[in-house]
Amino acid sequence: MAARVLVIGSGGREHTLAWKLAQSPQVKQVLVAPGNAGTACAGKISNAAVSVNDHSALAQFCKDEKIELVVVGPEAPLAAGIVGDLTSAGVRCFGPTAQAAQLESSKKFAKEFMDRHEIPTAQWRAFTNPEDACSFITSANFPALVVKASGLAAGKGVIVAKSQAEACRAVQEIMQEKSFGAAGETVVVEEFLEGEEVSCLCFTDGKTVAEMPPAQDHKRLLDGDEGPNTGGMGAYCPAPQVSKDLLVKIKNTILQRAVDGMQQEGAPYTGILYAGIMLTKDGPKVLEFNCRFGDPECQVGHPPTS
Repeated sequence: MAARVLVIGSGGREHTLAWKLAQSPQVKQVLVAPGNAGTACAGKISNAAVSVNDHSALAQFCKDEKIELVVVGPEAPLAAGIVGDLTSAGVRCFGPTAQAAQLESSKKFAKEFMDRHEIPTAQWRAFTNPEDACSFITSANFPALVVKASGLAAGKGVIVAKSQAEACRAVQEIMQEKSFGAAGETVVVEEFLEGEEVSCLCFTDGKTVAEMPPAQDHKRLLDGDEGPNTGGMGAYCPAPQVSKDLLVKIKNTILQRAVDGMQQEGAPYTGILYAGIMLTKDGPKVLEFNCRFGDPECQVGHPPTS
């Protein structure tokens, strides 16, 4: 019997997920909450008038509407514990729990996790005091620095600083001027990694990893890699910078190692794991983890390679 599926979110990523799910003969109808104008009425796809923030009401909606699977698109509901709450209410939900989603919701947690499990990443320090952060910056022996709001900032909480003064100014903007709100209560300061950035995503059941073809998105606002970082200005896939052998290395030393590490720490990670990776002269290193499909990467992706 064909299933009814609910997709959580409103962007191009969720539109893509709904469009692809609707193509399955195992899916009868796809509802999207809150959805957008493109998903309002598109064949098997329609929007649902239900709050995604009230998890109890959402669970009841799923039972009333006989929803057999909920697919969560954005990071905020995952960090808010939507998967655990719906699962506890008897509703099947695709995505990591709030505990597992800390890989994205806290950059400090992610960096500590990577250090614990020997996942390659940039040298870093975390701070809750702006004076301490600036003191570290002025003494850091890095050619360039990156300042990150530790919490969720819709993909925009990263400032690449070309000088120590610029890095200290970034700390002030994030921590004192609250440019990213509560997401900037803790900042991560790390060395700038040189190379090409790629997005490597996988499906995981908490134990095994099925990697997707690598993608590359354009994060800077302006041409020529100028301007501030954005959530993504466009993407293409597959990315030719990542050979088959390199993808195997990324799978084994980053993606599988992360999944194994979460399992070992008692927070099994299921759903989509996204690693933003810099291809440095010393090999691939993780810039960040995301706990869901990237947007715009989701719109150019392909089926898993294994």
